[in-house]
Amino acid sequence: MRVETTILSNLVFNEDYCRKVVPFLKTEYFADKTERVIATEFVKFFSEFNKPASKEILSIEVSNRTDLNEQEVREAEGMIDGLVNNDTNVDWLLNETENFCKERAVYLAIMDSIKIIEGRDKVQTKDAIPSLLSDALAVSFDNHIGHDYIDDANERYDFYHRVEEKVAFDIDILNKITKGGLSKKTLNVILAGTGVGKSLAMCHVAASVLLQNLNVLYITLEMAEERIAERIDANLLNMTMDELKVIDREIFENRVAKIADKTKGKLIVKEYPTASAHAGHFRALFEELRMKKDFKPDIVIIDYLNICASQRLKQGANVNSYTYIKSIAEEIRGLAVEYNLPILSATQTTRSGFTSSDPGLEDTSESFGLPATVDFMVALISTEELEQLNQIMVKQLKNRYSDPNYYKRFVVGVDRSKMKLYNVEMSAQEGIADAGTDDGPMFDKTTFGKRMKGISGEGFNFG
Repeated sequence: MRVETTILSNLVFNEDYCRKVVPFLKTEYFADKTERVIATEFVKFFSEFNKPASKEILSIEVSNRTDLNEQEVREAEGMIDGLVNNDTNVDWLLNETENFCKERAVYLAIMDSIKIIEGRDKVQTKDAIPSLLSDALAVSFDNHIGHDYIDDANERYDFYHRVEEKVAFDIDILNKITKGGLSKKTLNVILAGTGVGKSLAMCHVAASVLLQNLNVLYITLEMAEERIAERIDANLLNMTMDELKVIDREIFENRVAKIADKTKGKLIVKEYPTASAHAGHFRALFEELRMKKDFKPDIVIIDYLNICASQRLKQGANVNSYTYIKSIAEEIRGLAVEYNLPILSATQTTRSGFTSSDPGLEDTSESFGLPATVDFMVALISTEELEQLNQIMVKQLKNRYSDPNYYKRFVVGVDRSKMKLYNVEMSAQEGIADAGTDDGPMFDKTTFGKRMKGISGEGFNFG
C-alpha cells in the first residue's frame, strides 16, 4: 500500500491524526491526480466544518465537481470506496507523513526552480530560487499546542534560570540596562537627529561584536560600503579618519592582519540603493551568504530602518507613512525572529525632536508605529556642553529587557574622530536626572512628571 493511500485513509478514520496533519498538508504534495482531488475535497470540508469528512461526503463532493469527466469521477469514487480503517501506529504514521511532505516539498521546489531557470516562470526571478529551496527544507510538523501552566512548571523554572545567549556591548552601562546585551529575535533601534551619531554608534557596535569572535552583517542604505568600512577601520585600527588617508599601505595591512588574528568572526558590509531594499531582499542575502561564503550572521545592523522598503506595501499606493513605516518595522522584526538573531537599526527624530534636549517616543519621525513594534529603543542626545566633554547622552525610551527607569539617562564617552564610544567614570553619571535609580519619572514631559520632579504644575482633580 502506498503511503498516500494510508494518509487518506487515516484522514477519514483517525480524527486525532487528522487534526495533527491537516494544518501542514498541502494538496499539491499528492502527485496522482485522483489522490489530489480527494485530498483537496477533504481539506476543504475540514476547513469549513472543523471535522473529518466521511467517505459518503467525499463521494458526493467529488461527483459535484464540474472539472472532472465521468472516468475521473469513477476512479475517485473507487479510490474513496477502497479507503479502510486500518489500525496504524499513529506515531509511526506521523513521522512517515512528515517525511512524505518534506520529500514532496523539496521535489516541487526543484521543479519550480527548473521552470525559473528555463524562463517558463514569468512571475518569479532566479533570486527566488534560494527562498524556494530553503522553505521546502524547513517543512516540519510543529505539534506544540501551548504551555500548560501546571504541567509545564518545571520547564518554566528551567527557563527562568537559563542563561540567555546574548550579543554583548563593550559599554558597561548598556549591558546593565539590557541585562547582558541584545537578545535574539529582537529589533533594537537608536533614535537621533541628523549628525548626532546614529551611524557612529552602529559602526562601533559592529566593531565591538566582531572582536567577540562573532559574525556581523552591516546593511547600509544611506552610505557607500567603503564609507562604512572606513568608519569601522577608524574604530578598530584606533586611527582618525584623516590618518587613514595618509597611512602607508604596509602599516595598514599589518594593522588589519592584527585584527584578523584577534577574532574568528567576519564582518560583511552590503550596500543597497536608498528605499529600494526590503525584508525579502535581506532574506535572500542571508541565504546567498550562507551558500556562497558559509556565513551566518550573529547580529544584523541596518542603517537605517526608515529608508528601507516594505515587502508588503507599495510606497505611495494610498498608504500613509504611519502604516508604511510600521510595516517595515514588523517585517524586519519578523526577520529577526525567523533567523534567531538580534537586529540593530536607527531612525530619525522629528523636526521638534531634533532641537529637543529631552526627546521622547513621540519624537520618532514618520510613524509612532515604529516604537510600538521595537523591543529596545534609546535616544542619543548631543549638546554643546556634552561635545566639549566628549560625551553623548543616552535616554531609554523603551526597554523590554528590564525596567527603563533604571539608568533612564546616562552618558557615554565619544571619540568622533575615531568613530568610538567608550566607558566613562561612574562619577560622570552624577547629577543626571534619574540616572541609576529605580524610581525615575515615568512621564517626563507630562504635568504629572513635572509634579513628581518638584516642578510647578497644574493640580489634579480626582473628584
